[in-house]
Amino acid sequence: MALAIEEFDARMEDDLIALSLKAWAPVFSEMEPAVPSYVFRAFYPDGWARRQSQDVRRLIQGGEVRVLSALEDGCLVGFVGLKFHPEDRMGEIHILAVDPDFQRGGIATALMTEACRRLKAEGADIVMVETGGDPGHAPSRAVYEAFGFERWPVARYFKDLSSGAEG
Repeated sequence: MALAIEEFDARMEDDLIALSLKAWAPVFSEMEPAVPSYVFRAFYPDGWARRQSQDVRRLIQGGEVRVLSALEDGCLVGFVGLKFHPEDRMGEIHILAVDPDFQRGGIATALMTEACRRLKAEGADIVMVETGGDPGHAPSRAVYEAFGFERWPVARYFKDLSSGAEG
């Protein structure tokens, strides 16, 4: 099978949404118990799948993020969204997903390679990617670290204000 990486075709929007849900189902199942429940409920009040579908649909329709598709024999097996920030000469890997049936076959690496190539061609000197520190995102972190990304220590804190405690 030959892997092709191409500009996203809007006719594949539903396939891309379905792939993102399939790829992130195991991530969310491991992430949910690892974060405070009030945080998970705040981000996903109607469930993670609904929010994920909405967010990915907005992303591919919004035009700010360039989406590349990974196709094997014409079938969508992965995608990456990239964005160039000219003010910082920085590229951003905004989103990355590979169909679980095709993971660990080099597709994420191929997508990352092509995304970095295109961002460099646009003028990026550095590339950034963000992911979760929870157990569900461990495979993502492994991909980024294997690709040569260095982790930047960031702390993100949440406080539940709905319980009435303000101090």
